[in-house]
Amino acid sequence: MMTEELKNLLEHYNKGLTLYRERKFKDALQSFKKALEVRPEDGPSKVYIERCEVLIKDPPPANWDGVFTMTTK
Repeated sequence: MMTEELKNLLEHYNKGLTLYRERKFKDALQSFKKALEVRPEDGPSKVYIERCEVLIKDPPPANWDGVFTMTTK
């Protein structure tokens, strides 16, 4: 059974993922932060928040295929 909390989380997360794929990193960042407001321990949202912050500072090239290359371990 899907709870209201999970529905809210997925709504914000999926919106963020769509925006991320559209290269709208600032908007995506806000959606992932809203997902964390619903469920602060959500790991995937935390990962995408970090990625958005990196990509806002250093945008990918025009031919970016959506792959995120980690630069640190």
